[in-house]
Amino acid sequence: MSQPSTPIIRPATPQDDRILAQHFYQLWRDNDVPETSLHPHWQANTLEFIAQARQTLHYQAFIAEVDQQIVGSAGCQLFSGLYPIALAPTHRHYGYIWGVYVEPTNRRQGLAQQLTTTTLDYLKSLGCTRAILHASPSGQPLYEKLGFTPSNDMRLDLP
Repeated sequence: MSQPSTPIIRPATPQDDRILAQHFYQLWRDNDVPETSLHPHWQANTLEFIAQARQTLHYQAFIAEVDQQIVGSAGCQLFSGLYPIALAPTHRHYGYIWGVYVEPTNRRQGLAQQLTTTTLDYLKSLGCTRAILHASPSGQPLYEKLGFTPSNDMRLDLP
């Protein structure tokens, strides 16, 4: 019986953008979002967002490969904020992690942790003072293990 290959984590290139978009789509589907609730132009929207974020927000994604097959990905970028920037970058220079995804057959092997750690290293290299992400219920234990604090994200659904 042959040994499983050692996973490789590498920076994504623009040639990988379609797989990044597919992983982002699949992430929503795996979290029970019905296909009818996804935008009909999800792929074009995601590709456009990635291209813009790469130009303006230092977007970088990372790919997990096993046996030369892409089995996971994660993206990160500078957080552009929800309101005007009033605080000095030394106090508040946030990074945002999104789209952490691993194919079902490759889960529970540490790939999501490796991808997330790689995004954290990248955000540190940009001088970020905090990393933010929105975790799925299945991802929350991993992020807590990495030191993320569960937040008090308050929400109110509007009719």
